[in-house]
Formats: sequence, C-alpha cells, structure tokens
Amino acid sequence: MSARIDRVVTSGTFSLDGGTWDVDNNVWLIGDDSEVVVVDAAHDADAIAAAVGDRNVVAVLCTHGHNDHVTVAPELSERLDAPILLHPGDEPLWQMTHPGVAYRSLADTERITVAGTDIDILHTPGHSPGSVSLHLPELHALFTGDTLFNGGPGATGRSYSDFDTIIESIRTRLLTLPEDTTVHTGHGDGTSIGAEKPALADWIARGH
Repeated sequence: MSARIDRVVTSGTFSLDGGTWDVDNNVWLIGDDSEVVVVDAAHDADAIAAAVGDRNVVAVLCTHGHNDHVTVAPELSERLDAPILLHPGDEPLWQMTHPGVAYRSLADTERITVAGTDIDILHTPGHSPGSVSLHLPELHALFTGDTLFNGGPGATGRSYSDFDTIIESIRTRLLTLPEDTTVHTGHGDGTSIGAEKPALADWIARGH
C-alpha cells in the first residue's frame, strides 16, 4: 500500500522586509497509518500533531525557510521526535525565525522514503535560495511550496528572491515532469503540470 496525502490548513502571519501579511498555509502529511512526513510546519502545532495522531514522524520537511512555513517546526520536531530537514541555501531565512536551532541539510536529488513511497528532492531556487520541491513519482504528485502555484510562479519581490532564477527552476526542473503530475502548493488550490506548462511564455513576458 502506497502513501496517501492529507492536507491541514493553518492560519497565521508572514513577515519579511518590514512587512507582515495574514496567510493561510497548506501543511501536507505524506504517509500511511503507521508513519508520515510533515511538509511545512506552519502556525499551529496542535492542529498538525492532531492530524499526525499516533503515527511515527519520519521528518518535518521544509520546502523553504520563510517564517510562515517553518513557524512551529522546532516545536513539532521536539514533540514528535523527528528531524527538521531544510536546504542550507535558506540558512539566513531560518536564522531570522529560529536562531541557533539545528536542522539536517537537504540536498538536491536526495531521496526520502515514507510508507514505502519515495520522495525525490528537487532544488528549485528563486522564491528563496534554498527552496525545494518534492516529487513522488509513484503518486504522480509534486509539492512545490511557494515555487509554483495555480496560475504561475511564486513571489520574487522580496529579499533573497529572484525572478529569473525561479523561472529557470520551473522550466528545467518542474515543467519537465509528466503532465499528469498533480501540484500541491504551499497556499491555495492545487493544479497540474499540464495545466501550467502552456503559460510559461506568458509568465516570462509578465515579469515579476
């Protein structure tokens, strides 16, 4: 039996460059009845822990280091006895929110297995230097954090972001995946690779 995907929506704030915004975040649980990976531990540790239940947590995996996606990662790591995984490119962002808290570095092409299902790590910088996407070939699923949304790339107008870099990540790492791949995003509704692929030229023309 392969892993299943569950979503928990949590609410809080995102702060960067002196601004603060109210946000709803998608927290993703990938696993089965016995073990699970938590993707993006946002805002509400109690709600996430309740969704996990008595399952073993393989990892608290961060798609990137922006504070709204890692709010309760250290708390969950301690409560659930699970390592925090983050790409080291986002070390500066992590230190803004959780200074001195240790995590294990994620690497491009690394593979994590949960409930017999492989999660392939794709380094997809642009929204942030250490942004990663998670590809589950067996489930035809992709978790993009804030790199790719329903309707285009994630924001690149803040510190540590770059539009040309995010376009290159999406073009070379994500839109090359099978078109029937379901895209699970960090905020809002999902999409598919097939639905987004035809719009690449429009995104480039539109710019930031």
